Amino acid sequence: MKHPLLTSLVLSFIVLCPFCVQAQQTAELDRMVRQTEQDAALRHGTLSVCVYNVSTGKLLYSHNAERSMVPASVQKLFTTGVGFARLGSDFRFTTQLFVRGETDREGVLHGNIYLVGGGDPLLGSYRYRQTSPDSLFEGWTNALRKKGIRRIDGRVCFNTSVFDEQPLHDSWQWGDVGNYYGAGVNGLNFHENMYFVYFNAGKRLGHAASAVRTRPKNIDILGTSEVTTGDEKSGDQVIIYGSPTSKERLYRGTVPLGKNDFAVRGALPNPARTCADLFATHLRTRGIGISAGSMQVYCLPDSLRPVLDYYSPHYYTIAQYTNLTSNNIYAESIFKYLGYKLSGTGSYEAGARAVNAYFREHNLASAGVRIVDGSGLSRMNKTTADFTCRYLTAISREAFYDQFLHSLAVVGESGTAKSLLPSLPKDIKVYIKTGSMDGVKCYAGYIHTRGGETLAYSVMANDFTCTGKEVAEKLNQILLKIATSY
Repeated sequence: MKHPLLTSLVLSFIVLCPFCVQAQQTAELDRMVRQTEQDAALRHGTLSVCVYNVSTGKLLYSHNAERSMVPASVQKLFTTGVGFARLGSDFRFTTQLFVRGETDREGVLHGNIYLVGGGDPLLGSYRYRQTSPDSLFEGWTNALRKKGIRRIDGRVCFNTSVFDEQPLHDSWQWGDVGNYYGAGVNGLNFHENMYFVYFNAGKRLGHAASAVRTRPKNIDILGTSEVTTGDEKSGDQVIIYGSPTSKERLYRGTVPLGKNDFAVRGALPNPARTCADLFATHLRTRGIGISAGSMQVYCLPDSLRPVLDYYSPHYYTIAQYTNLTSNNIYAESIFKYLGYKLSGTGSYEAGARAVNAYFREHNLASAGVRIVDGSGLSRMNKTTADFTCRYLTAISREAFYDQFLHSLAVVGESGTAKSLLPSLPKDIKVYIKTGSMDGVKCYAGYIHTRGGETLAYSVMANDFTCTGKEVAEKLNQILLKIATSY
């Protein structure tokens, strides 16, 4: 005869056992987090960890999760997610080409060409053949020819008013803004607002390296090099200094011994004017003379005749590249365009209002959160690990969730996470956005567990005193523990 009490206890143990195991794993995770926090390199900083089950909305683990933290490029999760919501996956930035004036029987346009920017971050990008400067300008040239234009008695005018005249945020660091990742954005971006400068290393360590050329060709850069020759395995250690409106650039740092034609990327000064100038040069090489130089116009005149609408790749492609490669100019273009769409003003302030409006509409309490830019380059940005997880949980309920999810890097497979967590079990998939700057290392994203659950996680470290590589090793172990505990 079976004993009813014994049967009840056995059944209860069977039912509750998974929760006991989960509780034990959570306790082990907590011990790991607290031990990491006591490490000498993190003792004076802050470690914040949070995990939610997105299906139930239940908080699974929290440690310092209400602390305001600098997110670095994890900020792009807010920008791209709100971009999906407000712009849509099929949205395309539009650059417009107009002419004004009469074209006579000889094919002479007695007037100007107008380039009207739409904030496209891939306009003239070197990454794709169809967006390259040569492809771009050839398409515009052919469009003018179809209008019967063979010569221009005028100039190339350009308008950037979709965005304001502040390409950089006030809080960005001087050591960043001359480099490609700190280039900022304009209403008429060009070549991702960056250029390549090529160096030949010296013959020995410490010898001067020489800047030998720039690309694109014919750009107006006045560079002064103080670059020397470093160890052959040192990589690119060059910092470029210069303001967004000045053609003067100062190069400092080192390039590796034994390297010739070594490419370094810098912020392109006056990208809108550069676009107009190079387009005028392209026209002349194709036999279409133009009589005057380029000019910025702040208000468009009446009587413009449309020539061409040039479209960017779809938003999904741009968002995917933004998150997979942590591209700042793409993020800032999305951010400012969100502001333009919301209020007709493409500024950092308007972009922040647009992102915060999404938070309010989805009842995401945002105490401790501050949105300043779209890329995370500003240290004034703040978020909490708890808010980040709640935001990711809200995004998981949106119709565009799958596209947002697949814009993230996959640990062990793609983007910035390809070599991350080599010991991760094959039946667990971790989607991640990383963020890094001096004293900042952050991870956030989703985990598909072996049990079929989806987790939202955020792991953030600020103000540590070790190297970024050393703190990454510590955070990697925490992330691995999260992925294998639930």
